[in-house]
Amino acid sequence: MAAAFKGIVYSTGQGRICPECGRPAGQCECGKKGGVLESGGIVRIGRETKGRKGKGVTTVRGVPLDPEALASLARELKKRCGAGGTVKQGVIEIQGDHRETLELELRGRGYITKRTGG
Repeated sequence: MAAAFKGIVYSTGQGRICPECGRPAGQCECGKKGGVLESGGIVRIGRETKGRKGKGVTTVRGVPLDPEALASLARELKKRCGAGGTVKQGVIEIQGDHRETLELELRGRGYITKRTGG
């Protein structure tokens, strides 16, 4: 059965509104506590080569964690893939093409994943 509708999710005057607390997205307290307002609850896994001289990296976006927990998750994912990487502006970057491994690992941790970028 679908979840009950809690109220307005968009207003032309205020923009996007959090369905949990009813505040505008910029003032939402739910998102700061690990809510899923920004990513819609979906972790997006992709591969990029732009600006890296043809070398590819796997990117993981939309993980609803604070910066310290995100860095810890990145460490664990790098270890799982046996590759280097970093966290830049809330995006985990793992060197090489590890989309399948990361997708299985994140799904095992309970995240909803989606591949992006072909």
